[in-house]
Amino acid sequence: MNIVAYGAGTDSTAVLCGWAEKKMQDSNPIELILFADTGGERPHTYEYLAVMSNWLRRNGFPDITVVKKGGKQETLEENCLRMSMLPSLAYGRKGCSHKYKIEPQEKFCRNYPPTKALLKSGGKINKLIGYEWAEKRRWAKAKLEDDHYTYQFPLVEWEWSRPECLEAIQRAGLPLPRKSACFFCPASKKPEIISLKEDYPDLFQRALAIEAKAMPNLKSVKGLGRSFNWEEFNAGLPTEEEVLGEGCLWCSDD
Repeated sequence: MNIVAYGAGTDSTAVLCGWAEKKMQDSNPIELILFADTGGERPHTYEYLAVMSNWLRRNGFPDITVVKKGGKQETLEENCLRMSMLPSLAYGRKGCSHKYKIEPQEKFCRNYPPTKALLKSGGKINKLIGYEWAEKRRWAKAKLEDDHYTYQFPLVEWEWSRPECLEAIQRAGLPLPRKSACFFCPASKKPEIISLKEDYPDLFQRALAIEAKAMPNLKSVKGLGRSFNWEEFNAGLPTEEEVLGEGCLWCSDD
C-alpha cells in the first residue's frame, strides 16, 4: 500500500503531481495521503490544503487525511507555552517533528483498518517521501525500510530537483505552494521572520510570546533564533533588502 507523507510544500506536492503526470495512479495507486497538523502552520498552508484537495479529487487520488498528536490534546504552540520551553529544534533536537508529525501518522496507520490489516499480515506500508534529487545529503543516508515501512523517494528516482518540481506543479495547473513550517519554527531565517511580521503580525506576536515564556529557562540558546533572540531582532528590525543575502532553512519543505 502506497501512502504519502504530505506537508503541503513544494516537494510533497511535486510527488503527487509527478505521480499523476506519469499515470502511476492507474497502475500503482496512492491509497492514503496524510497531513500531520501541528496546529501551528501559517494560514497559507491551510488554504493550500483546500486547493490541493480539489485537485486530488479531480485526478483520482484519495482525500487528504489530517492527523494530529494523540494523548493530551494540545497544539505544539500550547505545549511550548505550558512547558515554558521552545520547540525542541531550538535545542538541536527533532522531538517536535517526531511527536507532532511522525508519531500521529504512524498511530493512524496502526489503527486504520486497511493498513492495520496489512501490518497484521506481515506486510509493509510503502511511504513516499519528497526528498529532492539535489538533496543527496538527506536521501543518501535515509533508511529504506524498517519493521513496518518501506521508504520510496520518487523525486530522487525521477531526478527532480527544485526547478523540475516547480515546473511539474505548474504543468498540473496548481499554484505554487509557499513555505510549509510552523510560524514559530526555530529554523526560520531573518527574511522569514520579517515576512511573518509583515504578513501575519498576530502570529508574529504569538511567536514572541512563546519565546518570552521560555526565556527564564534558556541556557544553551539565546531564543527562537537559537543563536539570536527574535524579540531583540525585532527591536532593530532591518529592511528586507539588508538581509536579502541570507538563505532559507526550514525544518521541512514537504
